Amino acid sequence: MPKADHPFTDAARGVRLQKFLADAGVASRRRCEEMIAEGLVEVNGTLVASLPAWIDPTKDEVVADGRRVRRDSRVAYVLLFKPKGVVCTNSDPEGRSCAVDLVEHPSGLRLYPVGRLDMDSSGLLLMTNDGELANRLTHPRYEMHKGYEVTVAGQLSDEDLARLERGVFLSDGERGPGRKAKAGRLDVIARDRQKTILYMELFEGRNRQIRRMLLALGHPVKKLRRVKMGPLRLKGLAVGEWRDLTAEELDQVRRDAFADAATIHRRRERAERNEGGAPVRKRRGIHASRRNEKSDRLERRAQRTRELSAKARAERGSARAGAERGPASSRAASRPRDGAPRAAPRGEARPNAKPAPRGTRDGARGVMGARDGDRKGAKGSRSGGDRRGGASTRGAAPKGKPGRNRRDDASLDHRPRLS
Repeated sequence: MPKADHPFTDAARGVRLQKFLADAGVASRRRCEEMIAEGLVEVNGTLVASLPAWIDPTKDEVVADGRRVRRDSRVAYVLLFKPKGVVCTNSDPEGRSCAVDLVEHPSGLRLYPVGRLDMDSSGLLLMTNDGELANRLTHPRYEMHKGYEVTVAGQLSDEDLARLERGVFLSDGERGPGRKAKAGRLDVIARDRQKTILYMELFEGRNRQIRRMLLALGHPVKKLRRVKMGPLRLKGLAVGEWRDLTAEELDQVRRDAFADAATIHRRRERAERNEGGAPVRKRRGIHASRRNEKSDRLERRAQRTRELSAKARAERGSARAGAERGPASSRAASRPRDGAPRAAPRGEARPNAKPAPRGTRDGARGVMGARDGDRKGAKGSRSGGDRRGGASTRGAAPKGKPGRNRRDDASLDHRPRLS
């Protein structure tokens, strides 16, 4: 380690300089370290351009980038539902929307995101000016688990899920040699041919870790949302909304963030197991197969329903077309030909019927007599036509068959009833 060029090397003085700056709301801890390396920080008039450095917040005077820094005892803790398309940096040179711009806290404190969510992801984002708590929640040493709902393209097989649990090798580029990245917990929420929905928990926050892991398996991520961070859950917020943490939530976060090593170990074991105590992989294998069978069964049922619906629609269409043609054909068939007598309504005599003689009951004798006369006339006309050798009239029986006495259908249908 190079020799420091300042007298603030005694750890007994108090707190680290970069931690003091971050807690005061100057910037994130990493950015504060960069400011110190750039020579932008002075303590009691002395330039501090290297680390480590410790100060006494009650006695020492700190100036950062030409401004005196005073530690504000007020702190705020905000839970934000970060929308997609918003970056987590405090200032973006490209002019994109930042998460800090969505929170206008009434205290006027400058808040910073705890951890990062890439621009294409959404979900839970904690924002605060408490630098120590932020460091505890984000440093891999303290293993603060974060839960994500992930939607990937295609159907993940059991072999792919096993690979995710064993770990996928990811290269870190210029930061150092690559190493395996694995999920602390993995559950299948839904799975079909088009997509797979997973719940994954991570204990480290490597750059775009989930997206790179699944892309290595040949299943690009379509949607990613953080739904859990330690004891915090994404509930009761719409996209872009925020709220302050409750006192109970803050106590739980502090208890988990400042836990000892034994508690962290027990928490890791508890997260790697489901509620029943069985390892996630074994339980997930049964659960995934059952869910696969159920999805196939539902798909077959839906296909059968679609076929029956199409068949029913076709039958209704043909029945409707037949009903539209039926009345028209029946009306045309019932329409009398030119010169043929029209049927009289029920209870009324035909227009050419002879009037009934007086004294008969309801004119029944007169009507019957008129019908007898009509029958005699029709018989005579048929016999006369046959004797003259002319063409046989309508109703004549074919040769070799006895003739049938055709009566007037109108007179038969409308025969009045006798009491």
